[in-house]
Amino acid sequence: MPDVELKRAGEIAYREVSGEAGGGRDSLPVLLLHGYPQTSFMWRDLMAALAASGRRAIAPDLPGYGDSPLSGDGTWESHVDAVERFRSDLELERVALVVHDWGGLIGMRWACDHPRTVGALALSGTGFFPDGKWHGLGEALRTEGAGEAVVDAIDRDGFAAMLRQTGRGFDDDAIEEYWKAYATEEQRRAQLALYRSGDFVKLAPYEGRLAELGIPTLIIWGEGDTFAPVGGAHRFQRQIPDSKLVLVEGAGHFVFEDDPERCAREVVGFLDESGI
Repeated sequence: MPDVELKRAGEIAYREVSGEAGGGRDSLPVLLLHGYPQTSFMWRDLMAALAASGRRAIAPDLPGYGDSPLSGDGTWESHVDAVERFRSDLELERVALVVHDWGGLIGMRWACDHPRTVGALALSGTGFFPDGKWHGLGEALRTEGAGEAVVDAIDRDGFAAMLRQTGRGFDDDAIEEYWKAYATEEQRRAQLALYRSGDFVKLAPYEGRLAELGIPTLIIWGEGDTFAPVGGAHRFQRQIPDSKLVLVEGAGHFVFEDDPERCAREVVGFLDESGI
């Protein structure tokens, strides 16, 4: 399998890998959007599987995370705009989109704003509902004073302990990658801007829009997700016609870290079945 290449497009650092296409298939490139507080590194096992299946996989570090410098104001809207600039810079006409956590809120909003650019969707551990509620950490980060106290108090050891309490796949390399988002005070404040811009009422104009995309959709969820409970997965399945739901036993919110082999198998199989 080819090595993952580290590249840059404008202000965005990204990982890319391509396999040799097989069976005459002309596959869409697969665009992978990470969640909080991760980076493109979270997709390492899936990228390997996508390349082995003959596909091109592209995973950016969102601004302020990983090796992408902070640009814009860190808000939800600025990240949606960054995804569109990245797509344009790479001249990606149409993609299969795979998202997790905040990458879902960003990516699905972008997909609905640019419906011709997305030919398939796989979503995990996220939400897209106007009546959504934030989990406890999200509410703390959204609260003036409390959020500053949270991000200012986190050191690397505490960060590592927090992640390892919520998922079993966080090795030292993963911790090192994800800690980059805490490198500067500006990056820490941008995390607060992201959460504080995350008013679910902004999704009211998007109701029904995912279904209107009319594209193959996979919903892959950790059965024990405490940040985005599994009820959200069932709600997506009800709202998106003919979507496929996969619940991963023994996995939590960070399902791609907890069971990377199962997740990679499900995503590649879904793309194969969909002819993508």
